[in-house]
Amino acid sequence: MEFMYALIVGLIVGALFGFVLQRGRFCMNSAFRDIILLKEFKLAKAVVVALAVLMVGFAIFALSGIINLTPKPLKIWGAIVGGLVFGIGMVLAAGCASGTTYRVGEGMMGSVVAAFGLTTGALMTAGGVLTDLKNALQMATPIAQATPLTLFGAAGELTPIFMLILGLVGMALMFYFWAWPALKKRKEADKGALVKFDNAFESIFKKGYPWWVTGIVIGIVGIIGYVAGGGVLGITGGWMDISKWLTLNDPMAWPGFIIVGAILGSLIAAVISGEFKLRVPKDAFTLLKQFFGGILMGFGAVTAMGCNITNILGGVPQLSLHSIITGACIMFGSWIMAYLLFMRKSD
Repeated sequence: MEFMYALIVGLIVGALFGFVLQRGRFCMNSAFRDIILLKEFKLAKAVVVALAVLMVGFAIFALSGIINLTPKPLKIWGAIVGGLVFGIGMVLAAGCASGTTYRVGEGMMGSVVAAFGLTTGALMTAGGVLTDLKNALQMATPIAQATPLTLFGAAGELTPIFMLILGLVGMALMFYFWAWPALKKRKEADKGALVKFDNAFESIFKKGYPWWVTGIVIGIVGIIGYVAGGGVLGITGGWMDISKWLTLNDPMAWPGFIIVGAILGSLIAAVISGEFKLRVPKDAFTLLKQFFGGILMGFGAVTAMGCNITNILGGVPQLSLHSIITGACIMFGSWIMAYLLFMRKSD
């Protein structure tokens, strides 16, 4: 990928991503944690909507020959251990990889510390003191396949067809069971049209997005990013890219520009909506906890061959068995830590 293309397109796509993340408050830590903590499902629904949109979009572009699908090979212990550790870490860090990134743009110093931890943990695992542990987990038997595996076996020509069918069926079911009742309720409450288009500027730039809008737009931006980036969709690799540029003077590439763009996009969204404010946690222990949580996320992301964005938004829509297992373990890890931090004392 040429440098100028990565610079310009990466910044634009990253800015769109960061803007939508901030306006939709899209964070998988909140989405998964709040299921058991608050019995709240709106952000979890947004994740599911985004997955369906991504599945259909990836399938269409793959069938058109514009992109090549890249489901991951199954590394069972890497997926399980990496996913669990990442999920535990994101609760401690108070944000997943994407949530941490957009909150940096909002001025949250705790998220800046978590981002440092994420980068540190990833570098330690990719080529530092934790490399041997990562390699051992990824190579562990009995189940470690070099061939990319999906829910339907080895990835092949039928994979995008399965993706398209599942995505369309999922969209239809979500519209029938989630969207249509919500739209009817809104019509009854407002005594007007199902969908309103007045005050568009305020709705887009100042008001928080409903969960279903967030899911749809995250899916669309994810498709754009995947196509424009040649199959690269992730957060952790971008933070590592920036670190290598700062410390080793390696040229920054697509993943790094995505992160810079995402921070700028979330900053713009926060300033326009009046939500930007430099905020520092009241006690040092919170910062320490967020830094340690970031380190765990970095280790988990590299061990599982991707963070929550790479595996859940990038791999699950491709029906990657590795990414599905990783995503489930990220969710379970977040539940374990949410219980230990917030629920155990009340039992």
